[in-house]
Amino acid sequence: MNSKNEAFMTAGAAQGWAEVGRNHPHESAILHVLGEATYTDDIPEAQGTLHAALGLSTVAHARIVSIDLAPVLSMPGVVAAYTHKDIPGTNDCGPIIHDDPILAVDKVEYVGQPVFIVVAATHDQARHAARKAVIGYEELPAVLTPEAARDAASFVVPPMRLTRGDAEQAFANSKHVLTGKLKVGGQEQFYLEGQISYALPKEGNGMHVYCSTQHPTEMQHVVAHALHYPSHAVVIECRRMGGAFGGKESQSALWAACAAICAAALKRPVKLRADRDDDMMVTGKRHCFHYEYQVGYDERGLITAAKVEMLSRAGFSADLSAPVATRAICHFDNTYYLSDVDIRAMACKTNSQSNTAFRGFGGPQGAIAIEYIVDEIARNLGMDALDVRRVNFYGRNDEEGRNVTQYGQKVVDNVIHELVAQLEESSSYRARRAAIEAFNAGSPVLKKGLALTPVKFGIAFNVTHFNQAGALVHIYTDGTVLVNHGGTEMGQGINTKVCQVVAHELGIPLVRVRASATDTSKVANTSATAASTGADLNGKAAQDAAATLSNRLRNFAAKTYGCGVADVQFADGMVHAGEIITTFPDLVQKAYLARVQLWSDGFYATPGLSWDRETMTGNPFGYYAYGASVSEVVVDTLTGEWKLLKVDALYDAGNSLNPALDVGQVEGAFVQGMGWLTTEELWWNKAGKLMTHAPSTYKIPGVSDCPDHFNVQLFKNRNVFDSIHRSKAVGEPPLLLPFSVFLAIRDAVSAVGEHRFNPPLRAPATSEAILDAVEAVRELVEPA
Repeated sequence: MNSKNEAFMTAGAAQGWAEVGRNHPHESAILHVLGEATYTDDIPEAQGTLHAALGLSTVAHARIVSIDLAPVLSMPGVVAAYTHKDIPGTNDCGPIIHDDPILAVDKVEYVGQPVFIVVAATHDQARHAARKAVIGYEELPAVLTPEAARDAASFVVPPMRLTRGDAEQAFANSKHVLTGKLKVGGQEQFYLEGQISYALPKEGNGMHVYCSTQHPTEMQHVVAHALHYPSHAVVIECRRMGGAFGGKESQSALWAACAAICAAALKRPVKLRADRDDDMMVTGKRHCFHYEYQVGYDERGLITAAKVEMLSRAGFSADLSAPVATRAICHFDNTYYLSDVDIRAMACKTNSQSNTAFRGFGGPQGAIAIEYIVDEIARNLGMDALDVRRVNFYGRNDEEGRNVTQYGQKVVDNVIHELVAQLEESSSYRARRAAIEAFNAGSPVLKKGLALTPVKFGIAFNVTHFNQAGALVHIYTDGTVLVNHGGTEMGQGINTKVCQVVAHELGIPLVRVRASATDTSKVANTSATAASTGADLNGKAAQDAAATLSNRLRNFAAKTYGCGVADVQFADGMVHAGEIITTFPDLVQKAYLARVQLWSDGFYATPGLSWDRETMTGNPFGYYAYGASVSEVVVDTLTGEWKLLKVDALYDAGNSLNPALDVGQVEGAFVQGMGWLTTEELWWNKAGKLMTHAPSTYKIPGVSDCPDHFNVQLFKNRNVFDSIHRSKAVGEPPLLLPFSVFLAIRDAVSAVGEHRFNPPLRAPATSEAILDAVEAVRELVEPA
């Protein structure tokens, strides 16, 4: 084709063309809106499909004396029922420590623990039949709180401790010392699509499981072990999930294993879909934390010593409680340099659901404590909390001495000073603070509160070997591209971003690239899509594969058109080879005829990571993401009701791959984090039964809880770490931004006592919790 044809992009324009960094919609957005997106329960059922349900324990801790399944088997439509004795392989679904049985053996350890599986012709028949079992129990003492577990030295893993400097001596030298306690509740993931697996037996003792999971490889291992199959006989496939938030990282294993056990035994397809009540009763949640702290500080508010004991409700088994506790320890500092610390974490064994991953994975629980403490220091000194925060920030990148974390990693990418300064100015923080003081002075019942809180969040798996990913990229002869990678799509847009990366690398429009379902038979040995690493790892792996193909085609084009390789450019579906301009499909067709390989694999492993579990030191994170938010609330001090009036948030997404998706993730994370800290209260009764196990008793935020003024901006930055196109993760870190909501509520409550006292506000800050804090402040103002 002639280079003078004006219909084609010029070489100069080609140099400036990009497909990353643009506001593309989610690749399944239209399918979502039209209801055409296929989730696991939407897959057309194969002939002969049966449905399973779980029979659950009704007591918190007991020996199983007898099980009579005859009433179950006599129910209409029931085909079979299975106990642990019918599992041909390993009866375990624990992701790290093998202490989590698929089906209870000789005892149960929480209300809702699966004891047996029933299989019937329909979902409803199976669920009704599961309630008919007659199980005899010999009840045992139950441990129901983290504090009781600590007192009984009952832990799922040994207690952890990280120290730096000499905290005791630092306390002795501190001008001021405060002590206190804080309780922060857990959180239900409340994904819209519940736990579900659909298992189809294949020839030669094979098993194909469609599973709503963040970790297909882990599901492959669990199913293979349960069936006593080799890994190559088990395929796990996940096209998309209707939300996950960590709840489908390890907890999907139980459902995958049970469906596969039944399918293997009956030689028929079996679907296991949890109803919402069963899902919430069986599965683990975000760990609730109980803190006891002691902090030394000077007259400027500078923290000179810190000691904290963090107790988490692990539940009955280890699950992921150890890495959650580790990350809580690593994020206790948040954005602050702590010179002398003694940080302890205990994963307490309780007779409740085995708690698990949840967006932030212990990071929010670690950071909320130090923010609560800084807020307290500021009130003790009569200072604005923002000024105390600034005094304690990590030093700027060119400052030595105040830029090493308590676990020994040097902070080399700190932008919190600039980011907070920008937000302070753009949100009119100081003027609003003055206006709120004036309002409160004239309002005896309604009190307003304001808070600005920062975020520093480490990105990577703490377990180093998980930081790897693979991808496959295929170019077809019509110039279209198919990508398969090890990440899973749960609504966050990983497929969109990975496709953008591939399209950019090959110089073709995004519409020409498609992502296929995550499948263990395509990319093997994948890590979970978690720890905010999905786009980082899989984007790099896909880029590696696409770069290999791009280089092959560049070399072929240079040879074909008689120019240098450096003179070949791909942009917007066109190929510029010296003076020749042609289309990408035309070049691909020619390359195919010349027998050029048009597919490639790619791989990526995050460099520079290290972690010593014994000393709790190393470089566990590739980089840090930063952010800050300002929240303004109004609280009715007579009812405990409150309303979020305004939010201004600034988030460091680095050189964003897709600003529209990233802003959406920040908004969603903010609201979800606000729910954790304000409305989403988990409550177990004295018998250990979770009573908040349905939307009728568990309150997640709604549209009406979002403020009219909800301003989210991305901070202009470029990752100093060689991440994918110098972008930064946006999955978990923004969940910490609504710390400002919780502390704004505390600020409003403290106005009852003219900010002379620290309100003992617990999280979630429900109306009851707010009223308790208001009453505590009033008692201090006017002692009985």
